[in-house]
Amino acid sequence: MQEPRKGLSPFYPLLLAVTLVAGLFIGRDMGSSGSGPLSVFNLRSPSASDKIGQVIDLIDAQYVDSVQKNALVDEVLQDLLQRLDPHSYYISAAELRAAQEPLEGSFDGIGVEFAIQYDTVVVISPVEGGPSAALGIRPGDRIIKANDENIAGVGITNDAVMKHLRGPKGSEVVVAILRHGRPKPFDVTIERGKIPIHSVAATLLDDDGTGYIKLVRFAKNTHEEFVEAADKLRALGMKRMVLDLRGNGGGFLNAAIDIADEFLPSGRAIVYTEGLHSPRQDADATRSGGYEDIPLAILIDEGSASASEIVAGAIQDNDRGLLVGRRTFGKGLVQEHVPLPDSSAVRITTARYYTPSGRSIQRPYGEGINYMDDFEARASHGELLSSDSIQADTTKAYTTLKGRTVYGGGGVTPDLFVPTDTVESSAYLTDLFFSGTLTQFAFDVADRERQKLLARYSSSEEFAKSFQVGADLLAELDRYAQKEGIAKRPADAARSRELIAMRIKAGIARNVWGDDSYYRILLGKDPAYRRARAELEMSRT
Repeated sequence: MQEPRKGLSPFYPLLLAVTLVAGLFIGRDMGSSGSGPLSVFNLRSPSASDKIGQVIDLIDAQYVDSVQKNALVDEVLQDLLQRLDPHSYYISAAELRAAQEPLEGSFDGIGVEFAIQYDTVVVISPVEGGPSAALGIRPGDRIIKANDENIAGVGITNDAVMKHLRGPKGSEVVVAILRHGRPKPFDVTIERGKIPIHSVAATLLDDDGTGYIKLVRFAKNTHEEFVEAADKLRALGMKRMVLDLRGNGGGFLNAAIDIADEFLPSGRAIVYTEGLHSPRQDADATRSGGYEDIPLAILIDEGSASASEIVAGAIQDNDRGLLVGRRTFGKGLVQEHVPLPDSSAVRITTARYYTPSGRSIQRPYGEGINYMDDFEARASHGELLSSDSIQADTTKAYTTLKGRTVYGGGGVTPDLFVPTDTVESSAYLTDLFFSGTLTQFAFDVADRERQKLLARYSSSEEFAKSFQVGADLLAELDRYAQKEGIAKRPADAARSRELIAMRIKAGIARNVWGDDSYYRILLGKDPAYRRARAELEMSRT
């Protein structure tokens, strides 16, 4: 997926609609005299390009039951494109609008991050610069009505909340707010505005001068956000940078090029694309990089894909920084976005992208390969725990700028491997985490203690250094979990005690101070971050 850029051309069910249609036609024809409506196929020889349309028209005119023609066409198009490769697909108009918002970088609404807690919409935080923040909406506020319609205690869903609170810029919505410390709800009239969707999830500076930036997507505004975050850290005394691309599934190709350009000197290759009908197009670094000399490490994992892999591959092939973590996803196909007249669209693969050394990052796909179960396959043969288990294609060897050997054929392999941390894991922790119990408990504690915490700790940094999750809070979690149907496992709880405590503390911090404080606490025990920081410090000396 990419947007226009000068010099560079512009992330499943297998449906059987066409096969079924063909079967119905053959069955009817065998029992007919060859005359009547079905003889439309005798009037002309349909080409491959219009055969599907003729069959759809036949169904519309002759099928025994009513058919949702548009839905059938959507299914046929999706099946057709999915047979090409895993990343070519059809997207309906409604799905397209929802998918574009994170990459466009904004939407129209009231500007709150919310969660549904106990069937009530609770404000986690107002978006900085948005309409709600300007009106004094606070974390912990409950939105119980929207335009006099009750949205609390009625089984409200995320989609329903969006429909109530989003709307065109300049339109108004009256919300009823229930706030701790006030006995009755009160109304607030909010004029909807343009709300940014941020690409930078966290910007932190450690005491040793290590700057940390977490990027969660590559959107239109990503480069601008990144530069703002990096400049802020440099002004605070940043000496080295850790860029976290773990779990970042990609986005716009141009955003990735612009990020890589910040680190590479003028003229260095970043990426090139090439396909059967797409001549080679190269993207090289310009003179505009503001961070060409800063010591750099990039965190990657199996969730880093597409644009993330472009940045990682460019940095690795130019020997510009250190990649730390686990092998990336392996998505090296470029999709062209083709809008259709009904506002739907096709995203079709037109080229492959290649890193500066000539590597294709795309992992294998096609008949006999379960493309979507790759993560389970990696786990089953031990790749997440040992670098020796990485199944690199040694027949596809390439050379970095300084002569190091790297491999293509399926993701970017890190320079320093860091396995998944299983030392403190347990079935009890898994149940707490994936049931949502741990998140809910942290929210409840933060909601209950918000004013006390704000009064006691002057900043999130002080909270991170001083707050301790004690035995009383852990015992309260055990009781809470039992009420939620999660059986207590004393041995598991003891094994995972520190990790559970850290998750509670991070969750409380997020609900009171926001995402930066959440990541600050998690990074304290993050093995990949700690390894990257240590390696950068060693390289300095």
